[in-house]
Amino acid sequence: MTGDAPPLIIILGPTGVGKTELAINLARALGGEIIGADSRQIYKYMDIGTAKPTAAQQALAPHHLIGMVSPDYQLSLAEYQEAANRAIDDVHQRGMIPLLVGGSGQYITAVEEGWSIPRVPPDLELRAELERYAAENSPSALHERLHAVDPVAAERIHPNNTRRVIRALEVQMLTGEAISAQQVKRPPPWRIFRLGLQLPRAILYPLVDARVDAMIEAGLVEEVGRLLNMGYSRALPAMTGLGYREIAAHLLDGSPLDETIERMKFSTHEFIRGQEVWFRGHDNGILWHNVENVDAAELARNLGDWLERGD
Repeated sequence: MTGDAPPLIIILGPTGVGKTELAINLARALGGEIIGADSRQIYKYMDIGTAKPTAAQQALAPHHLIGMVSPDYQLSLAEYQEAANRAIDDVHQRGMIPLLVGGSGQYITAVEEGWSIPRVPPDLELRAELERYAAENSPSALHERLHAVDPVAAERIHPNNTRRVIRALEVQMLTGEAISAQQVKRPPPWRIFRLGLQLPRAILYPLVDARVDAMIEAGLVEEVGRLLNMGYSRALPAMTGLGYREIAAHLLDGSPLDETIERMKFSTHEFIRGQEVWFRGHDNGILWHNVENVDAAELARNLGDWLERGD
């Protein structure tokens, strides 16, 4: 889409690669505002473990969709998409440039491709039944059930992503129609610049390992303890995110802290690999940059030219 279509800049990449810093620099240079695309930073009270932009960082450029719901609220993909669309429109109406920034591939893809997402309320009993089936028979067995009724969705969803497998089965079982058939796309009315940040794993893994150590030093154990004391169950989707599930096991099950930290690092590496798989499978024209070679000032100039050209 070209011409008079309003612009949207997307900045994506794996966790720990440096998206926040670059996004703030670009927002300040271009008159932009940042719209979060992170499935954990949407939660209140969860700051350290999600690497949420600090108050100082948020003061440098306006941020949206950060800390928007409590940890016991399960924000659906449709709700996130609607909130992001509203934020993008609001930024445009004020004459600013929206930057959609994050590492949650499904969030980003739903917005940029204009997914039509089934609005099927969660059925907690059915979910519990499917969770038991996965626990008793394996996630792969549950994935096979999905493949039998919706092979298209099964092809898109990794067998180990039990939560998404359950959601796809839930929609099919409650509506009688495959979720893949309901997820049609209506491209949104924006011209989009897609900027991807990457680093070789040999460089990125040590960086995220150091970030895990920094989170512990910053008080992640205490943050998780406060959440548990506030009554937020370790079983909540918000509390099963990276760092939170491992620290909860340390606090509630007595797992040694050093082993907990190593599990966090391993899980983060695994998470990064999953992000890379998603971005490869949903590459709608991403311009990839090695972070080590990014010149923020030059990039801002190039984006400024793109905004002026209207292509």
